[in-house]
Amino acid sequence: MNWTNDVLRNFASLAVSVLLLSVERSGERARLGETVVTSWLAGSETAAHALLPGATRLDADVSAYRGAVADVVTELMADGLEPSVAAAERILTRRLAEPEFAVILSATPPGPEAAMRRVLREVRTYRPNARNSAGNLAGMIRIALLSQIDLLWWGHLPAYDTDTEVLRSGELLDLDALRYGDMLLFRYRRQTSTLLGRAVRSAERLAVPGHAPRTAGLRFACARPELVVVLNQVAAEFRRLAPRGTPRLWVTSLTRSVRHQQHLRSLGYAAPVPSAHCVGFAADIEMAWFRQFGADWVLQDVLFEYQRAGDINVIDEGQAWHICVRPGAGRALRLIPGEEMGG
Repeated sequence: MNWTNDVLRNFASLAVSVLLLSVERSGERARLGETVVTSWLAGSETAAHALLPGATRLDADVSAYRGAVADVVTELMADGLEPSVAAAERILTRRLAEPEFAVILSATPPGPEAAMRRVLREVRTYRPNARNSAGNLAGMIRIALLSQIDLLWWGHLPAYDTDTEVLRSGELLDLDALRYGDMLLFRYRRQTSTLLGRAVRSAERLAVPGHAPRTAGLRFACARPELVVVLNQVAAEFRRLAPRGTPRLWVTSLTRSVRHQQHLRSLGYAAPVPSAHCVGFAADIEMAWFRQFGADWVLQDVLFEYQRAGDINVIDEGQAWHICVRPGAGRALRLIPGEEMGG
């Protein structure tokens, strides 16, 4: 069965509640879109795993793949030294043919050969620098391999090639409007493009160190409804478990265009292409900043619990952790979790 048709058929069978949201802003109607944000009422026959392609329908396949990735990274660092590019290529060429890798990579569009080329491209183009969150070549390989899970889930979708396509998309929710309506349980801030804005943030960092994460902010404050739901749920769980006085979950990056992703890559950031950021299903969540509140380990536990439940893919990228929501995420029931609504 064709993967795209399989996904569309399963999504078409979902009974959904539709919420139309809009706000008046700057003299124009900022339309959030006629998108599902309140509930995915899936029957037992339309469980989350039924939305995965081909033979990779079992969570166990993805879990085994993650274990194999960890094993490869251990082998790469077996001597306690960073491997050479040639050594890394030899290890990957041998290991990626193993069943634990093959069952996932064979289902990523447009196939296993393309997946191998993507990973080897990251090996050959890796250059250590302060902007790259990978830390070393083995870390870059870990990020590249784990990002294939994102592509397994969403690689069939057309990406937003340009910033204009992101801005004009009717598939994305406007987070500014949701925040205006008190419908977000997490924090973010937008990028500033003016000298005055950058000066204000610089002064803020000097006057109140640690008041906010050291991040540029969101280029686009928009994301797919499913991702917003999961972020709200993660934020609610984090707030419940974190030490008293811990700030809300902070999202540092959401939807990007392919062009912007390539720009980040040219600057030396760990920005694989293709990416789930470029279809609106991925987010980066601040991690290092929460260490001062003794809450970073709590957030890690929350994210890994959602990963174990099969709802998200998690990639440790140092200061910020990357997450990607999977199709039919089991906990995507309400935009705002029931307890946060007083229900």
